[in-house]
Amino acid sequence: MALDDRDSVWRAGRSNGKGRSTPKGRQLDDTALAEVCALLGDRPRRRDLLIEHLHLIQDAYGHLSAPHLRALAEEMRLSMAEVWEVATFYAHFDPVREDETPPPDLTIRVCDSLSCELARSQALFDALQAGHDPARVRVLRAPCMGRCDTAPVAEVGHRHVDHATPERVTEAVQSGHFHPRIPDYERFDAYRATGGYDTLRSLRETGDWEAVQERVLTAGLRGLGGAGFPSGKKWGFVRANPGPRYLAVNGDEGEPGTFKDRYYLERTPHLFLEGMLIAAWAVEAEVAFIYMRDEYPAVLEILRREIATLEDAGIVAPGYIDLRRGAGAYICGEESAMIESIEGKRGIPRLRPPYVAQVGVFDRPTLVHNVETLHWVARVCREGPEALNVHEHNGRTGLRSYSVSGRVAVPGVYLLHAGSTIKDVIEAAGGMAEGHTLKAYQPGGPSSGLLPATMDDVPLDFDTLQPHGSFIGSAAVVVLSDHDSARDAALNMLRFFEDESCGQCTPCRSGCEKAVKLMQADRWDAALLTDLCEVMVDASICGLGQAAPNPILHVLKHFPDEVS
Repeated sequence: MALDDRDSVWRAGRSNGKGRSTPKGRQLDDTALAEVCALLGDRPRRRDLLIEHLHLIQDAYGHLSAPHLRALAEEMRLSMAEVWEVATFYAHFDPVREDETPPPDLTIRVCDSLSCELARSQALFDALQAGHDPARVRVLRAPCMGRCDTAPVAEVGHRHVDHATPERVTEAVQSGHFHPRIPDYERFDAYRATGGYDTLRSLRETGDWEAVQERVLTAGLRGLGGAGFPSGKKWGFVRANPGPRYLAVNGDEGEPGTFKDRYYLERTPHLFLEGMLIAAWAVEAEVAFIYMRDEYPAVLEILRREIATLEDAGIVAPGYIDLRRGAGAYICGEESAMIESIEGKRGIPRLRPPYVAQVGVFDRPTLVHNVETLHWVARVCREGPEALNVHEHNGRTGLRSYSVSGRVAVPGVYLLHAGSTIKDVIEAAGGMAEGHTLKAYQPGGPSSGLLPATMDDVPLDFDTLQPHGSFIGSAAVVVLSDHDSARDAALNMLRFFEDESCGQCTPCRSGCEKAVKLMQADRWDAALLTDLCEVMVDASICGLGQAAPNPILHVLKHFPDEVS
């Protein structure tokens, strides 16, 4: 075709009345834009604040309409695709297309994690679904809410109902109060009255970060989010890289059975905050990010209040502590996925190396710590290494906060020796629940698998469970009894992993889905499941896919009579 011919074709297209009068894609709605601008106010339109801005819209309207998302994309100078992919990644956002019906004004979430399933959460879910008009109230299953000690748990709006029954949930609905109840906690003035922040002030004036690092190492403090890496060593790794540097607190305590971080934050938030500021001082962090899971609305409100108090007292500059709210994604408990979320993206784990100590938030060196780890940083700096290292039991040194739930008399958080066995843990929790005998236990969340009662003499600490194909992780102990099925417990765990896989890598995404299907058969195909587990362990990108097979492998090994 000659050039002139091509030109005439295009001219014909424009002149025949069929040309576009608007750009491709969703058109900007002026009303939606005005509403989004009103919500954002004078807040910055930075890319990393996308999730925070999505929360503003979700909270205000109960969902994320396509016109509002298009307006947000316009206001933040992002493509609609970028905004949509983030909005659809997180479970607590409800994106709604133009031809879809928005969800009801009220949502009830019923926890279906192992501890709540043992407490008959399925019956609760069924009763709530049957008892509420779906046009007015939406009833959803939800993963662990970090309240396993009060199972079963439901959340009405942002108000949790502990030891939930249909009657208690209905009462909460009828009350019209859907905001979190704030527990009593140690406030700033009370903490200061006992010497709080004196250690931080002294270190800022004359402290030597290497001496403090050595103190933390001498105490034997290791990362208490699950990895168990020596905490002080991280400081040196981060400082070895040129600034600017950041600190990121991993408060996405999403491992089912874990609630120790919530326990401490709802009681002594300033102990954690001082530990965080000490660690930030040690690495000369320019900003301290706190990434807190959305399932903890009371904790989020406590931190907002107390961070403002610290700013008013001149302990931190305004904005130095940047509190970020998660949006319902277990994978964001993985440190690089958390950093992606802090940057306003989908929480998808990064390939490593480089490690976050080198390339973290905004591609800068970043120190990542767990909430409880920083709680102990403050105590070690105030009390000395003896706060931890004078405690010894079963050849292990230190203390651990065990989240204990399931078939025990008094579920809760128990501070015990790091070398405690499941017998010690159950004894601390008041023994087994009446009429129950120990059958199995989950030592560190579903990732750690399921161990039999015959292994009741193994110290529950770092490095002691690995020879048995398990690990302590976040010390989330769920106790099963002779009333329970190990097979059903494992299926519950794999369903959780199936729902929470980020979908980035095929071994995890497809492997969890395939495992759940195979585990529902009357008899398990042991050879096929074992082969699947090996592929997942060897080829998955992050710890979710690598550890997800543990419940399967443990049931095949310790409870073969249930699946053959």
